[in-house]
Amino acid sequence: MESYQIETLSFTYSNRANRAVDQVSLRIGQGEFVTVCGKSGCGKTTLLRLLKPSLAPFGESSGTIYFEGKPLSELSVREQAAKIGFVMQSPDNQIVTDKVWHELAFGLESLGCPTPEIRIRVAEMASFFGIQTWFHQKTTELSGGQKQLLNLAAVMVMQPSVLILDEPTSQLDPIGAGEFIKALEKINRELGTTIIITEHRLEEVFAVSDRIVVMDRGKIIADDRPQNMSRALKGHEMYDALPAPMRIFGAVENEWEGPVTVREGREWLAQYSKTHPLKADLIPKVEESRQPAERVIEVKDAWFRYEKELPDVVKGFSVQIDKGELFAIVGGNGTGKTTALSLISGLNRPYRGEVLIKGQKISQITHFYGSLLGVLPQNPQTLFVKKTVCLDLLEILSGKKLPREEQERRIKSIAALCRIEDLLECHPYDLSGGEQQRAALAKVLLQDCEILLLDEPTKGMDAHFKQIFGEILKELKAKGVTLVMVSHDIEFCAAYADRCGLFFDGTLTSVGTPKAFFSGKSFYTTSTNRMARTSLPEAVLPEDVILACGGTPPKKKTEKPSQISALESRAEPERKVPSKRPAVKRIALGSIFALLFVVTCMLQKMKAWSSWTVQLITILELGACLLCFLPKKKLDIKDIKPPKVGREPARRTLAAALFILIAVPLTILIGMIYLQDRKYYFISLLIILETIVPFCAMFENRKPQARELVVISVLCAIAVAGRGAFYMLPQFKPVAALVIITGICFGGEAGFLVGAVSAFVSNFLFGQGPWTPWQMFAFGLIGLTAGVLFRKGLIRKTRVSLCIFGFFATLVLYGGIMNPASVMMWQEKPTVEMFLSAYAMGFPFDLVHAASTTFFLWFLSEPMIEKLERIKEKYGLVER
Repeated sequence: MESYQIETLSFTYSNRANRAVDQVSLRIGQGEFVTVCGKSGCGKTTLLRLLKPSLAPFGESSGTIYFEGKPLSELSVREQAAKIGFVMQSPDNQIVTDKVWHELAFGLESLGCPTPEIRIRVAEMASFFGIQTWFHQKTTELSGGQKQLLNLAAVMVMQPSVLILDEPTSQLDPIGAGEFIKALEKINRELGTTIIITEHRLEEVFAVSDRIVVMDRGKIIADDRPQNMSRALKGHEMYDALPAPMRIFGAVENEWEGPVTVREGREWLAQYSKTHPLKADLIPKVEESRQPAERVIEVKDAWFRYEKELPDVVKGFSVQIDKGELFAIVGGNGTGKTTALSLISGLNRPYRGEVLIKGQKISQITHFYGSLLGVLPQNPQTLFVKKTVCLDLLEILSGKKLPREEQERRIKSIAALCRIEDLLECHPYDLSGGEQQRAALAKVLLQDCEILLLDEPTKGMDAHFKQIFGEILKELKAKGVTLVMVSHDIEFCAAYADRCGLFFDGTLTSVGTPKAFFSGKSFYTTSTNRMARTSLPEAVLPEDVILACGGTPPKKKTEKPSQISALESRAEPERKVPSKRPAVKRIALGSIFALLFVVTCMLQKMKAWSSWTVQLITILELGACLLCFLPKKKLDIKDIKPPKVGREPARRTLAAALFILIAVPLTILIGMIYLQDRKYYFISLLIILETIVPFCAMFENRKPQARELVVISVLCAIAVAGRGAFYMLPQFKPVAALVIITGICFGGEAGFLVGAVSAFVSNFLFGQGPWTPWQMFAFGLIGLTAGVLFRKGLIRKTRVSLCIFGFFATLVLYGGIMNPASVMMWQEKPTVEMFLSAYAMGFPFDLVHAASTTFFLWFLSEPMIEKLERIKEKYGLVER
């Protein structure tokens, strides 16, 4: 039986025009080890996620996928979790518990397996992967390789029949990556598990694969045994990604079968040398030491630890780097490479030793970041702050006095250089790992810095763009830019670095030019050197062996990145600086309101005014102060109204509204008449059921996605936390604002649920009582009303519209319910006069509550609606 049978599968993301997967047909037999590879953005990750429905992206798809002879769409959530394992690229994104043994048991506990069975499976899998020595450790204390191995074990403990892995070794050092691939080979060989993996580093995975599937622009362009890939990809850009033995074999004329592994390559080279003498003198000689130049970076005996009680991470680290030099640091995970880079960048400071940049301490340098030093972090997502790549690139130029036309010209130039022209309007988080890396590189290059610190810059890059990136670095060096790079990509360091250093136990243990540095090492060297060391010990790159064999190294298909020359213009064109008077006026007004705020607080302490008056004035003064001090910017919320067609609320929403509006008052009336003194306890229970059960029933009928429930749960948690955070200010709470935002974005039902649940849960902090169901009903009704009115087009997603609605909804709905409720809760025989008195006495507090809702909507609506709309668009969380 086949594990997967894919027939004419196509997929298009909702925010893109081109297909990510285009008419793919593929069969994967049980027990096969299949490697899917291709350039960044070719559709590898999308294809793999489509093989597990719970992780499938949102978009338009066609074609069919069969899993073990059954349509994949018919698999239940439980069957998916048990039979299809998925290991993600980033280990931290998949770990959900605090201890190693908790993580191993988490999946089985979620499936409801008996405790004895969980213990047996966890013990067996821990022994299989050799986890016993760190079985009780905290997951935060593990290295990157251990975390990824833990993720693999946590998936395999579920005993899946198929294991899918998305670039699992991208963040591992060469030794850790090799061990991880060996673990996969063991799983495939001894357990018979089908393995489907995507990778950019193909040296290790080619050796254990049964088939290689190559994708390009969403299509499969090759599907064959690893040994045949050298001929199948001849002339294609993916040829440069093949293992070094295959590239060497393909560039030398011979009639033998192509080698895949280092061992096979060494055997082939020995056979070839018997009939074709090797010419070692054609290998480029070891580079001579660089002549002393201007010293740019100097670290002297630096020691660093993250906390006083923890051991040192950097120990006596010293290095000297000259202008225009590319210095590469290699080493295992957890040895301190990234920490050493943070010392050079000034992010961390050594407690002993010093770091000098151009002979000065970092604390003495003005304008250190942006003009002098730029950093490309290990996680490129930390650089993205806007909702499109283009806006992110514009953001880095915002501090430069450049006309808009010049900014756009530079962005077009850098986009062409980094091959992201088609990605400028995409959200950075929607890009693949390699595309994110290129976008982050573009942002860093736009800074035009004299020093660049690069942490794992080639992670996720395909082989073709690595060559382009290498040429970019060469031109930057020629312009005098100093580069410090931390990398696990040994071959890239050997090809482009001026000097390399091995980081071990917190310091550099050896430094040298690439030829001298990589020659003779066993693991931290290139596969070419391991393959040819017995006959050509000085060979480090495939080109070295090809030349010695009399072959012709393939020409690199990369044009010179001359766009860099056009990026910067040191003599920036003059532009009139806008007057600073508006800013001065705002600061002056803000200072006045801040002073009034202090005076009001003092009056409250002296009890000069009534408390509700002081609260209202305090809110207004605080809001005016923030409006003055916060920088003005153009609103980024689209003025969206529902389409005219289908604008009426859904029937389920009307049914929920009618049920709540009829059932709750009727319950209260019956309780008042028949239950007398015992009414409130029973009424509270009935109202909770009446507000929650109908909604849950309708939600179940809608069959919502887990993603939607998670988002709504998070909104409830934020509302509860917000109510608790402002406990010291009576009536000053963000709950109503968050409920309104939920109703606007996800519909009236979701708004009612967030309001009711937030009131119920938060009262565990404030105190439960007969008022709880009233608060649940009041907050829920605000969310329900917001969703219904937005659906009818009476509310828009603008600050003014939301603030106006929020003010009157809180004043009328919440106050209109809670004021008479206070009478009904505490009076045996309420009268009209009592109700009128309750409204009169509660009005000041309702006014404060309404003003606070307006305040929070003004500052929260724009960022929250923007994020929620993005979530809706990306995951398809729209009203159905």
